[in-house]
Amino acid sequence: MKVNGHRRRERAVIAAVRRPSQRRWEVEESLAELEGLTRAAGAEVIERVTQERPAPTPSLYFGRGKGDEIAQVARERGADVFISDDALSPIQERNISKALGIKVIDRTALILDIFAQRARTSEGKLQVELAQLTYLLPRLVGQWTHLERLGGGIGTRGPDETQLESDRRVIRRRVMQIRRELEGVQRHRRLQRHGRRRAGIPVVALVGYTNAGKTTLLNRLSGARFTAADQLFVTLDPAARVVSGNGRPPFILTDTVGFIRKLPHELVAAFRATLEELTDADVLLHVVDASHPARDEQMVAVEALLRDLDVADRPTVLVLNKVDRMEPSPSFETLVTERRAVPVSAVSGEGLDELLSAIDGALRPTTRTVTLRIPHADGAALALCYERGHVFTRADDEAHVQLQVALPTKVVGALAPYRV
Repeated sequence: MKVNGHRRRERAVIAAVRRPSQRRWEVEESLAELEGLTRAAGAEVIERVTQERPAPTPSLYFGRGKGDEIAQVARERGADVFISDDALSPIQERNISKALGIKVIDRTALILDIFAQRARTSEGKLQVELAQLTYLLPRLVGQWTHLERLGGGIGTRGPDETQLESDRRVIRRRVMQIRRELEGVQRHRRLQRHGRRRAGIPVVALVGYTNAGKTTLLNRLSGARFTAADQLFVTLDPAARVVSGNGRPPFILTDTVGFIRKLPHELVAAFRATLEELTDADVLLHVVDASHPARDEQMVAVEALLRDLDVADRPTVLVLNKVDRMEPSPSFETLVTERRAVPVSAVSGEGLDELLSAIDGALRPTTRTVTLRIPHADGAALALCYERGHVFTRADDEAHVQLQVALPTKVVGALAPYRV
């Protein structure tokens, strides 16, 4: 859409259903985040709508009266797109679009759009495309009903497949191709991780909510110059730099995609190659925007995703970033004292010496050097030693492999039957 030769920003109506189990401020906060995502995608929000219902309706999501109200607002305000804060089924998406007469998307599609705009590397683009195709596949029916053969009988029989079936076939083939390419990426990353382990340098991974300041912190600690901005989802591709100096042992600091509430499962699956970096980390740095009004909810969302990725058991340092933007509060002090959180400002450098000391302390007790005698038949235990540890010596006989290996303490416990 162009006005006087310039592309006009799309005008969006955003909406959510509030269930009885939800507190009002939770829905408002989620809508505020959706508005930020909408702006990040290049559109402007002209109206926010909330409806209180026991549950969304299966066909229209909202009640019919609220749907008519939204349609009127969309017409009067010249809306181009309607964005739902919750995931919509293909049927709901189709029915709302028909009722409103404008494009309809949900939070998942919006995040995918932002990722598509921000992806720069070939790997990032592949992962975004995989997520988009996975999201699109069940929605093809609504997009191709005008081309699909309905019914049967004379004149409709024959070997030709419908346009819908053809499109599904094309998408499935492309999904398989992307997955093969990403498997190659994963193999390459595994080789990189094996190289790091052989070098004996521990890995510290930055995790946290999007726009918490992870990339700025990486730049400040390592001297790198990765792009950092006060925007959602600036970093999509993993980055790694060695942090050394001041007489401290070096470590590798990695940065990954930021998390968000209601992160689409398509994205978690598609970005698994990137998020595998977390499985190799000896310590996680959970970076929190301490100045954000929804700080606690964001922390909970990140911790839930870490559990989903099976890395919640890693030693973790809680980093309260952006303290230059806030005044301390009782809840803030509680985090510092009870969870040993480290207050920092990645912008000003405040608290970074204390953070480096906390990282040293977290790395120190995480590994133990042990001697293991593992039967050849237990290939999984042997693989675990190489994946999670640093092997110093290896001796093979007919039935066993004897290793001297440095392993995380929890892994040592799992392999206790094989200790010599």
